[in-house]
Amino acid sequence: MPSYEQLSELLDPATTVLMTVECQQGVVGPDSALPELAKEARASGALAQVARLVTAAHESGVQVMHAIAERRPDGRGANHNARLFRAAERLPVRQLSGTTAVRVAPPIEVADEDLVVRRLHGLSPLTGTDVDALLRNLGCRTLIVTGVSANVAVPNAVFDAVNRGYTVVVPSDAIAGVPSDYTPAMIRNTLALVATVATTDEVLACLKRPRRVSRA
Repeated sequence: MPSYEQLSELLDPATTVLMTVECQQGVVGPDSALPELAKEARASGALAQVARLVTAAHESGVQVMHAIAERRPDGRGANHNARLFRAAERLPVRQLSGTTAVRVAPPIEVADEDLVVRRLHGLSPLTGTDVDALLRNLGCRTLIVTGVSANVAVPNAVFDAVNRGYTVVVPSDAIAGVPSDYTPAMIRNTLALVATVATTDEVLACLKRPRRVSRA
């Protein structure tokens, strides 16, 4: 784990963005298309930790971005080249544009200043979306990645962000995947090699630190 000083240096509010990945009703809500994942996200406390981070980001001036996966009712532009995509087409709950399923799930609160980025294809919040351009325009240097799943979308987000030159921080208790023992293994053996891994409390301690007052 990084020291407080090391983490604080990375988490400058002016150059940090907090991203929630697929924390939407149709994925982690009570009527999820993926009930096992939704149950794990809630039972593990990961969703509650994401909500705490979002609240702290709002209070500290850190930009929040919500990455949502959705599809058109007619499926145009969506991928069909993997088992995951084909299985999603048969699920009773579909992540259709404009429906409740693609709204950010409670207890996460969306503020007016938050950015919501939606994608119609692929596995990553960054590839083929506006996320990279938005991050650069915001002056982002450090991206905090939270949400689901540790199986697919989260590692995709982390790798793509690192490949684009961002420093990534992963709060280990604010991501979830299935089965429950997969997430810590993924963090330990993969994400820790490319991202700074911390706990939600450690990140919160940095976000809630007193702001420096500039003197003329």
